[in-house]
Amino acid sequence: MAKKFTHLHVHSHYSLLDGLSKIDALVNRAKELGMEALSLTDHGVMYGIIEFYNACLDAGIKPIVGIEAYIAPRTLQDKEGKIDSDYFHLTLLAKNDAGYKNLLKLTTIAHIDGFYYKPRIDLETLKQHSEGLICLSGCMRGELSRAVMNKSETEIQSVLKKHLDIFGPDNYYIEIQRNGKGSNTQDERDKEKQTQKLITLAKKENLKLVATADCHYLYPEDSEAQDVLICIGTGKTINDPDRLDMRGWDLSLKSEEEMLEHFQDIPEAVLNTVEVAEKCDLKLLLNQRYFPQVELPAGKTSAEHLRDLTYAKAIPFYSKDGVIPEEIQKRIDYELDIIIKKGFDTYFLMVADVVEGAHKIGAITNTRGSAAGSIVGRILGITNVDPLYYELPFERFLTEHRPTPPDIDLDIADNHRDEAIEYITKRYGQDKVAQIITFGTMMARAAIRDVGRALGVPYSKCDQIAKMIPFGKQGFHMTLDKAVDINPDLKAAYDKDPETKRILDIAKRLEGCARHASVHAAGIVITPTALTDYIPLQFEPDGNRTITQYDMYALDLNANAKAIGVVKLDLLGIRNLSILEAAVRIAQKRHDVTIDIYNLPHPDKKTFKLLSEGHTFGVFQMGSSGMTRYLMELRPNSIFDIMAMIALYRPGPMQFIPDYIKRKHNPRLVSYMDPALEKILHRTYGILVYQDDLLTIAHDLAGYSWEEVDKFRKAVGKKIPAEMAKQKEKFINGCMQTVNWSKDKAAEIWAWIEPFAAYGFNKSHSASYCVVSYQTAYMKANYTVEFMAALMTAESGDLPTISEAVEECKKLNIEVLPPDVNESLANFTVVDESHIRFGLSAIKNLGSDVVGIIIEQRKQSGKFTSIEDFVKRIQTRNFNKKSWEALAKSGALDSLGERNQLLANTEVLLEFARSFGKTENQASLFGAELMPASALKLREVEAATKKEMLGWEKELLGLYVSAHPMEEYVEQLKKIAKPIKEVIENKIANTTIGGIVTRVQKILTRKGEQMAFIDLEDLGGLIELVVFPGIYNKHNDLLVEGKIVLATGKLSDKDGEPKFLVDDMREFGQQSIPQEPQSVTIKIPEAATDELFAQLKTLFESAPGDMSVNLMIREQKVKTPFRINLDDELKVKIKALLGNNLQ
Repeated sequence: MAKKFTHLHVHSHYSLLDGLSKIDALVNRAKELGMEALSLTDHGVMYGIIEFYNACLDAGIKPIVGIEAYIAPRTLQDKEGKIDSDYFHLTLLAKNDAGYKNLLKLTTIAHIDGFYYKPRIDLETLKQHSEGLICLSGCMRGELSRAVMNKSETEIQSVLKKHLDIFGPDNYYIEIQRNGKGSNTQDERDKEKQTQKLITLAKKENLKLVATADCHYLYPEDSEAQDVLICIGTGKTINDPDRLDMRGWDLSLKSEEEMLEHFQDIPEAVLNTVEVAEKCDLKLLLNQRYFPQVELPAGKTSAEHLRDLTYAKAIPFYSKDGVIPEEIQKRIDYELDIIIKKGFDTYFLMVADVVEGAHKIGAITNTRGSAAGSIVGRILGITNVDPLYYELPFERFLTEHRPTPPDIDLDIADNHRDEAIEYITKRYGQDKVAQIITFGTMMARAAIRDVGRALGVPYSKCDQIAKMIPFGKQGFHMTLDKAVDINPDLKAAYDKDPETKRILDIAKRLEGCARHASVHAAGIVITPTALTDYIPLQFEPDGNRTITQYDMYALDLNANAKAIGVVKLDLLGIRNLSILEAAVRIAQKRHDVTIDIYNLPHPDKKTFKLLSEGHTFGVFQMGSSGMTRYLMELRPNSIFDIMAMIALYRPGPMQFIPDYIKRKHNPRLVSYMDPALEKILHRTYGILVYQDDLLTIAHDLAGYSWEEVDKFRKAVGKKIPAEMAKQKEKFINGCMQTVNWSKDKAAEIWAWIEPFAAYGFNKSHSASYCVVSYQTAYMKANYTVEFMAALMTAESGDLPTISEAVEECKKLNIEVLPPDVNESLANFTVVDESHIRFGLSAIKNLGSDVVGIIIEQRKQSGKFTSIEDFVKRIQTRNFNKKSWEALAKSGALDSLGERNQLLANTEVLLEFARSFGKTENQASLFGAELMPASALKLREVEAATKKEMLGWEKELLGLYVSAHPMEEYVEQLKKIAKPIKEVIENKIANTTIGGIVTRVQKILTRKGEQMAFIDLEDLGGLIELVVFPGIYNKHNDLLVEGKIVLATGKLSDKDGEPKFLVDDMREFGQQSIPQEPQSVTIKIPEAATDELFAQLKTLFESAPGDMSVNLMIREQKVKTPFRINLDDELKVKIKALLGNNLQ
């Protein structure tokens, strides 16, 4: 039976905070309703078009692509007051490719040129880009719909003529809607009156009508959720009387039968929708390869140029007496043949050009992922890793038959990322380069808070519900349904409290909806011709950078096989590379040396000594406490040790680290299940560490082709039982045929590799990252003071990290000094090998112009000799009381005067500065010899106390610098409290901590009781304490800034941020707080040997803590003298030794 209706006006959740329907659900519902075609017409944007197009084709539904356009009341350039904030709607649908291309251009123009509250076009612009488009006259906000209600016949005809002049009668339809709920409200009566006028007009002008439903959600019962969504978008609550309220309308995805019933008096309006659908026949070109155009030498193809360039640049890397060895030539030719045959030569030239451009502006770069396996990439400077030296297979990156293009992800010093993008833009054309959009979606916790706020529920209750939702694990988002299933408290609240149930039920409908657009952290697209030939554009939210309206899943074939296929380049700004670059620059200037960061000496004894001693703070990928402990045990002496640790230090393979360490220190423990494995696993002492080595085993020993290896990789990664069974059979048979293993031997090898398959790490990725780890460790070991100054400058906005860095400097015998007007530059400044000064820019309330003048005066006229000399030379309008006090309190003027005296004489000093400025001006007029000399006299006051100075430093610099209030209590604290940093890093659940109170925030609970949040800081860390009403009432006198206290309680990270829930408090110096004894019982196997007990002893000693240890030996509990910190790492080690015998 032929279909009689097609939805031509449909919104998805990409009509941000207005539409509720997610694309897959929308298409699935249309399929359920038997729809043969479906449109998508989001408000002024094309965000969801590619996703929608593919989903429709997968469902056997014809996709109709469109937008609901905003039409400016005057021209799109007019942006004045209320008159231009109004707009009209038009529904535009693409008939064909020409129409689609015009939609791309129209929505881009609307955002780039016409945006004024909404992305607008005008009718003149529409006229220029109307080819291939069908126009529906719009909903009740359409200009024609409004004209028939409010304008004269002449004005109605004028509107109609404007539309018909653009589209003609064949491509123009008058749109009517009947979305009322039959409640006969005034709004419904007015809307029906409007509809009747439109019907009359259509008949009079012999124009066709189409019936639409303005779908915003799937089912009628979604109305409340969509209303809440609108409240979230407009910042209103459902109780606000003056707000947009659409609950009076049914904007669900109606069935054909419903539409025929609603329009039974004018059925042709329904039938005409099928006519429109038949006119729309858009075939999008997806899964293409659109590479940008690169500059080529005259007469050369891109393939020829790539080959010539590669061999020319290979000479300094690989030649011996000007000749490249045959084996290396074979590898180069092998890669080049595949690259060129696949048509990726242009891509390689483009990426090489981008990296070269980055290096020209002084940026340090690195390459992530499997691209490091390419020798061509290394020769062209794209990667910093020699795949021959690191034994990296090219085929993990690219094979002849892999359908997706190569994907090269670049890391760049984050302070140069914008410059690099500017270079790319200039190089390839402003109209061909854009950053990529991404969408923030309503995740479980955020949805709860948003919904609760829109319903007018107090924030405290919304926050309480949100905190009941656990965090997802290993990159998976937690859903509300799952949260209710796994958290009994949340389930109880859902079942017993109607308000909580309502919040959750609505939030479930909103969960996963796009909430806002933002800019992808790394993604950039580069196209061969203008971007708008392929992609709609807009400005970034609240900015001027051009970004795509399509996200990476619509653009990048590596993210989605049904994407468009434009080149997406990942250019991720990395802080560590900025630190590295600054450290090199400072070291080169101080020592007059040249440091080639890409060709550092290896092995470097100082570097490995630094890592072995645990000085890993600031070293890329090496800085966590767990990694540091392992490195101290490992005592690495090769970059391959670092590479292996990067791969192993993750959940799962972490269990192999103790074995790796043992084998490194005792070669007799190294063994291979077969001699054939030694060639592959020799650098990891026979342990399977990298996924690439697993793939090499499949290729070399089981006879897989590289294309089969690729399928094998995907199969073992997903661990689908049926697929794993097939691979097992193929692997065993392959080994029997390729290396003549017996079936039992092949099965034994499979059983050995199968558990590893799920968490094998990319070897090329490890190699790329270990290079940066080595670079940062080398600079820290050989140019320590320069590295630490660079690190603190880069992290200057992060006070906890700066605090850690200061502590690290102490361990390295470097003193971090307060700022000084005679020594500090703007940033952290190296004074000598054992001193770093705070930069002047770190001082709060000190303007950059004052900082600049201080530094410039030192350059021009030398150091300041006295406070009078300083005041005379710093003449700027912004040198005022605030900036003077900031300099004095922070210690920046200590070399010129005592802090308290300078502060007490502030007015005298500022008046002297002003009068000197006037004198200078008069001297320039009358001659300096005629002007009387002025002298500065300061009144004597008592010097500032140590406590006052430290308080000022904390206030102006964010931390204590010249000393720390807790220094004199360190030894006493060690006996009764855990260091805060250790508690956080090792997730010690119940303990006592001590420190100085540095912030107090007192609040009232819903019951009107007082509680507080306070910051507690010791020498090495800081944590927020939550003091509930009971403890607050008992110890209110301790909640004062500057108090030194002990707190016993529990560590909590329910919010993702560690907090300490206080059970009891004491002022430091009083009797220490007793702690509840904690213990763990470990069951010892009956067959335990002396070696096992020795290994357990080593484990216990490596993790000292508060928890006592009992051993269960032959059903008898034996107490031991050990007290340990039983964190996740130690649990893994014990289980690896004993199995699940923890009690």
